[in-house]
Amino acid sequence: MQSAQGEWFDEAYYQRFYFDKKTSVIDPAHAQRLGAFVCSYLSYLRVPVHRVLDMGCGIGLWREAVAQHFPGAQYQGVEFSDYLCQRYGWAQGSVVDWQPADGQPFDLVICQGVLPYLSPADLKLALANLGRLTRGGLYIEAVAREDYERDIIDDELTDPRLHRHRAALYRRGLEPYCKELGGGVWLSRRADLPLFELECLGG
Repeated sequence: MQSAQGEWFDEAYYQRFYFDKKTSVIDPAHAQRLGAFVCSYLSYLRVPVHRVLDMGCGIGLWREAVAQHFPGAQYQGVEFSDYLCQRYGWAQGSVVDWQPADGQPFDLVICQGVLPYLSPADLKLALANLGRLTRGGLYIEAVAREDYERDIIDDELTDPRLHRHRAALYRRGLEPYCKELGGGVWLSRRADLPLFELECLGG
């Protein structure tokens, strides 16, 4: 079980999963609703957001939501795809080991649709890296094996090359670094913010 290869993420890949309305997995309206939820939740919790990392930023759909909800915040897009880095000017790197030049963590880290492309070994490294990169909020979106077993995955719109990791594997990897709040939102254990007992999954 190997991780995705760089050549997978070429122009044809993004044409299918992003630009063609018939086969796209996300559209600007969906990204706007999701961004509003995540950013509003962090604002409610009073997480100060000045530095944002979009790890696996794709075509940059999160950038507008970040600008709208956190005006003046620094947005850093990082991509594995050479094609997208050349087209949009993103920094190139992998969620497994990318680190910022200044070595400083981020107030909000976004990682949407990236982690299922990794082998179990690389996934473990990536989750630890995301934990270290986060000092505030973390948003994770990743389909799990349970989603396939419950038959809620659209096979025609989902890349068949994804690994089907158990949800517990994701949770175990993030638990040392973050508290799970629900809805894909996690809060770094370094964040000095009080939470009510029922605001955290599992207490």
